[in-house]
Amino acid sequence: MFQQTRHATRMGGAVGVLELIYHNTVRNVRKTHSNALMAIGLNILQTVVFVGAFYIMFSVLGLRGSALRGDFLLYIMTGIFLFMVHTRTVSAIAGAEGPSSAMMKHRPMNTIIAVGAAALGALYVQMLSMILVVYVYHVIWGPITIHNWHGSLGMVLLAWFSGAAIGLCLYALKPWLPNFTSTAATIYQRASMIASGKMFVANSLPGYMIAWFDWNPLFHAIDQARGFTFVNYFPHNSNLVYPVVVSLVLLMIGLMGEFYTRRHASMSWDAGR
Repeated sequence: MFQQTRHATRMGGAVGVLELIYHNTVRNVRKTHSNALMAIGLNILQTVVFVGAFYIMFSVLGLRGSALRGDFLLYIMTGIFLFMVHTRTVSAIAGAEGPSSAMMKHRPMNTIIAVGAAALGALYVQMLSMILVVYVYHVIWGPITIHNWHGSLGMVLLAWFSGAAIGLCLYALKPWLPNFTSTAATIYQRASMIASGKMFVANSLPGYMIAWFDWNPLFHAIDQARGFTFVNYFPHNSNLVYPVVVSLVLLMIGLMGEFYTRRHASMSWDAGR
């Protein structure tokens, strides 16, 4: 048990890394509850409560008429689902085990495996919750029609990818400035409640207000997702190129920052925490 396994081929090494990521993903899913089904069930309940709260708020304030034509609850879910995938991924990766954590003492565990497991765990839980909520709504309340489900699913993955890139930047910065990083992550998640554009139709924004929202990759992902979901909605104030480019740039910055942090990691960073 005290020997490190050496794989004879690169393929064997890749399989070994994927196996470690899989086991750590399962561990991350079970963090919120000892029972994996209960952990997923709690996330589904949070998603349902989130959707229900926004549905009631829109109904009470009389804002249903301002939404685009089509299934109103599906309009809400396109915003809520992508928002939760994005923010939960940012939170999961920013809170993953750092280079000086106790888990890193167990070889061949490393930070890349920790980050990959956190990202995949967040995606798995959110995707499963999304599919189950949509299925139950489709079966019980009435059939729903998604104009282009391939594109809608792609926007979910884009929201996840952009959240992973932002979370990786925070993860690389966290060992140096832990309090600032936690505060920055919280501020970003709270700002995304409005800046993500999940509560309104982007095409209805006046020109002077677009700059308040189009800096956020999630804003573009949600608006494009609604364009793929509804046959009569054509996004004019968002595009696909911006979130992809920004996510790739942030991913590269995060990888470089993580590599530098890992090279200069000190066990004293976690002392007293």
